[in-house]
Amino acid sequence: MLIKTDSDLIEPYLTDASNMSGGKADKVLIPETQAELREAVAHCAAEGTPITVAGSGTGLTGARVPLGGVIISTERLNRIVSIDTVAKRGVVEPGVLLKDYQRAAEEVGLLYPPDPTERGCSMGGTVAANSSGARTFKYGATRAFVEGLRVVLSDGEELHLKRGEVIAGGADGLDLVLHSTSGKRYALRLPDITMPNIKHAAGYFVKPNMDAIDLFIGSEGTLGVIAEIETRLLDQPERIVAGVVFFDDMERLLRFVEEAREESLRNNRADSADSADSADSKSAGISSRALEFFDAQALNFVRDQYPNIPNDAAGAIWFEQEVSDETEEALLMAWYELIGKHTPFMDESWFAITEKDQEHLREFRHAVPAKTYEIVRELKQQKIGTDMAVPDQQFRDLYDFYMREFATEQLNYIVFGHIGNSHVHANIFASSPDEYARAKAVYHRCVQKALSLGGTISAEHGVGKIKREYLKTMYGERGIEQFRAVKAVLDPQGLLGVGTMFF
Repeated sequence: MLIKTDSDLIEPYLTDASNMSGGKADKVLIPETQAELREAVAHCAAEGTPITVAGSGTGLTGARVPLGGVIISTERLNRIVSIDTVAKRGVVEPGVLLKDYQRAAEEVGLLYPPDPTERGCSMGGTVAANSSGARTFKYGATRAFVEGLRVVLSDGEELHLKRGEVIAGGADGLDLVLHSTSGKRYALRLPDITMPNIKHAAGYFVKPNMDAIDLFIGSEGTLGVIAEIETRLLDQPERIVAGVVFFDDMERLLRFVEEAREESLRNNRADSADSADSADSKSAGISSRALEFFDAQALNFVRDQYPNIPNDAAGAIWFEQEVSDETEEALLMAWYELIGKHTPFMDESWFAITEKDQEHLREFRHAVPAKTYEIVRELKQQKIGTDMAVPDQQFRDLYDFYMREFATEQLNYIVFGHIGNSHVHANIFASSPDEYARAKAVYHRCVQKALSLGGTISAEHGVGKIKREYLKTMYGERGIEQFRAVKAVLDPQGLLGVGTMFF
């Protein structure tokens, strides 16, 4: 095990992509085997030392920013243990980078669909945050692909969780009993809260008769330390077609999205019913796996890199769809017909059939968030970006609210993101203390609006330390106390993720 105690060596572990300040820790422990990981956790438990788990630092909520104690970094736990092409399963350690796992799967003809914007994230981090991304529109978030976990609890005990093996029960389906590998028993009473039925990543996942494994997915390092992950894999699609479609008017763009979303959801459900193990599109209609939005400000953000963006574009939609040799022509025609109904920019829009051209469009998709993070770092401010999602029928209301608020406060902003899931990121850039204060006030009002529409405070980035007050706003003090009660059973000393999710 590597141990870092020099302050200069500890410094890189005290922050994440949120730019949250105030991180502090006494040392960094870097286990190189799962046995060393268990040893490190057990040693901290014996001494009552708080533990913050550090992945690759791409999180946006301050969850990995330590408030004292010890950091356990998973960077050396980076083995791809196995990829089974017959069972379509893969096993990895938590420090494996998502991009490396996806590349390894692709090399044997398989697909791991979760695709957060930052593919340099660690697999353990993606499970801890239940990460998602553009392809969540079709495939769901990380949770949908996790089949097994090894989790080290704060007392040094280890859980081996397999999907389908341990299910909550009792009269109301909220009693959950776990057993460690040594036989220690943990009896939990799950919160009786109702999660919004949308893309959602705020607080512990709970519902009656839930699978035990789902409690740990999205728990942000507060219930246990992930030691190993088993995931489901799909067959690689035969082909992909993609496009970036420009619009001269937001109303036309929104009508296009609503029509593409409705048809895609219908056909995606049909494809899923046909086969759970293939990424090929079987339907003859539009069946997008991603619908991503970029507003006019976002387009202007990258216009120097992409000068062929139409000058008067009000926004753009990036889409991808899986096709086969048999369906490609018909599906392209279906997309062209739909696009032609809603924009005069058909000829100015970009379409990609070859892998090289598709990679160019993916680079465009990543250019906007990359530029956003660059500016946030230059401003040396904590990121102010909405992560709320709402039911599809409420999206226009939330988007219009954003526009009115930003205009009233005269704030500099861009909006981009996962419009297929009615989840876009409005990022505000504040260049003075006054602007920053006004931006925070606007963010608060946007949270309240999203909740009033049946939405969530966080659709994919989690709560971390930055959004704790909003988790309480969403679930109330009673809900937070129920979350704390779950944590108290699995982490009775309160050592894991101090300050994450709860004050």
